[in-house]
Amino acid sequence: MSEPTGAARRRGPFKVGDQVQLTDPKGRHYTFTLEEGKSFHTHKGAFPHDELIGAPEGSVVRTTGNVAYLALRPLLPDYVLSMPRGAAVVYPKDAGQILAMADIFPGARVVEAGVGSGSLSSFLLRAIGDQGMLHSYERRADFAEIATQNVERYFGGPHPAWTLTVGDLQDNLSDTDVDRVILDMLAPWECLEAVSKALVPGGILCAYVATTTQLARTVEAIREHGTFNEPSAWETMVRTWHVEGLAVRPDHRMIGHTGFLLTARRLADGVEPPLRRRRPAKGAYGDDYTGPGSTSGGATKDASGSAAERG
Repeated sequence: MSEPTGAARRRGPFKVGDQVQLTDPKGRHYTFTLEEGKSFHTHKGAFPHDELIGAPEGSVVRTTGNVAYLALRPLLPDYVLSMPRGAAVVYPKDAGQILAMADIFPGARVVEAGVGSGSLSSFLLRAIGDQGMLHSYERRADFAEIATQNVERYFGGPHPAWTLTVGDLQDNLSDTDVDRVILDMLAPWECLEAVSKALVPGGILCAYVATTTQLARTVEAIREHGTFNEPSAWETMVRTWHVEGLAVRPDHRMIGHTGFLLTARRLADGVEPPLRRRRPAKGAYGDDYTGPGSTSGGATKDASGSAAERG
């Protein structure tokens, strides 16, 4: 049985073409690709690549300046933060949440809109495996080219489960029986009709948006559409800790807000979503509200009744 795509690049001694991440005594990282006859240069001296070729992962090399560097293969979270960018990448903390909360499983059929630099695509491909399907859509050809290079560099070549289409999802989506849809774009509410038709009953829509206004509009559009259950929305923040002897304290810096995530599940055809039982806060839908479900009088209604009834 052949190994999954990219697996051979994740284990065993270092080989020509492998990516290596060096860590210096101050914890700084340097990433390069092993080539025969080449040397790695730093302001603390140099060492030949040949010294690492054939060596086990976790080896230590010393430069001509006698500075020790720990050599490991970069983890995927390391790789996506250091790879060339056309657009901002989906941070590992958000990619991990998407894989978990959107329940990305081996063999899943996934559609992704907004490829950017290929960060999330790499995480999704590794989760679904060779037997899954990831169809990614990207509006900009230059971003699609950068994403392709980044994904293929990580996996060592084209991934058999990946198809990349340049164009708008709502104009080009032809996939059916899709298990999961991930939207990383400015206006995910514009794609709901196409997404609803593509998703299987019980399938998950996951949207990644940057601002509260995008979040609010997406949630209200999902409620208005009527083919999804009540969406859930959240954000994640990561704070590292300094641990040395009895000096245990949070670090002064953290990865704070990067974006909001929301998920909703596709209902069976012909089923109306149950009414929400939580009453919206007073003033949540003011006279100036013009989003989904608004009327000329300022009060909001959905297909089931008034704003009060909807709460």
